[in-house]
Amino acid sequence: MNSKARITAIGAYVPHKRLLNEDLEKMVDTSDEWIMQRTGMKERRIAGDKEYASTLAFKAIENLIETYNKDLQDIDCIIVATTTPDYVFPSVACQIQDYFKIPHTGAFDLNATCAGFTYGLHLANSLITSGFHRKILVVATETLSKVTDYSDRTTCILFGDGAGAVLVERDEEHSSFIAAHIGTNGEGGMHLYRTSLAATMHEQTLNTNGKMVQNGREVYKWAARTVPLGVKELLHKSELQIHDVDWFVPHSANLRMIESICEKSGFLMEKTLTSVAYMGNTSSASIPLALHLGIEEQKVKNGDTILLYGFGGGLTHLGLIIKWDLSEKN
Repeated sequence: MNSKARITAIGAYVPHKRLLNEDLEKMVDTSDEWIMQRTGMKERRIAGDKEYASTLAFKAIENLIETYNKDLQDIDCIIVATTTPDYVFPSVACQIQDYFKIPHTGAFDLNATCAGFTYGLHLANSLITSGFHRKILVVATETLSKVTDYSDRTTCILFGDGAGAVLVERDEEHSSFIAAHIGTNGEGGMHLYRTSLAATMHEQTLNTNGKMVQNGREVYKWAARTVPLGVKELLHKSELQIHDVDWFVPHSANLRMIESICEKSGFLMEKTLTSVAYMGNTSSASIPLALHLGIEEQKVKNGDTILLYGFGGGLTHLGLIIKWDLSEKN
């Protein structure tokens, strides 16, 4: 089979409520200057009491439908990347199927933390090029504010809420996907976790309050070492040079981390898209939010070559090089 997979539409949504650095100054021992110096974040969006991962996902998908005039009724698979689902089960993907009344589709959630969106795209590409699927909805949606410890000054400044969605469709002539690189370092799982049933990891006792726990220094060191190597491997696989890439879109974890990764990888910050300054770290949603911002600001254009790189808890990472082309094909 010679099926190809192409990204044909994108949508995004963030909650209306803003959490400013000035607000955080009143909550913990911090300052706007300290936060900006270490993270580059000015504000983040926070879900309301009745807003959940599903709520944000619905809004992002509705934005996709309205912007690109897409019909969801023939979708045959829904993939949702999230670490903060409304329920352990049913999945957010099943809630999406019900909300939009999609008649004949598979639906499941995946948890690859901040690499979730690139994992979802990689999987969608594989399912379509295998010949078994034709039209897949990939959604990344997070309500990290609901699992953030707002007494912990090192983590509460980082996280925000949001959602992004893309359609990936079978296209016999045009493919969005050029190269992929994937990897895992499970030994580093201790450095970024949120407990569920187990109270220990590697025979060490965990914080079991249900909130995120992060060793920022160790995650920073791992990402700054791992992502540039992954970028190098992606360029090798695709037979491209750094100047062939129009836009670099890493996970928006922290602006200082992104600056370090760009310096080590050879990307200019002017050619890097982020969503971190006004949305914070939105985990799996950060890459589609950055892409959507890039389109709104008329930076990303059809024909652009884009390198996406997700990385986070697990520790896990996945990079993709894609060709961006949302134009209608005959």
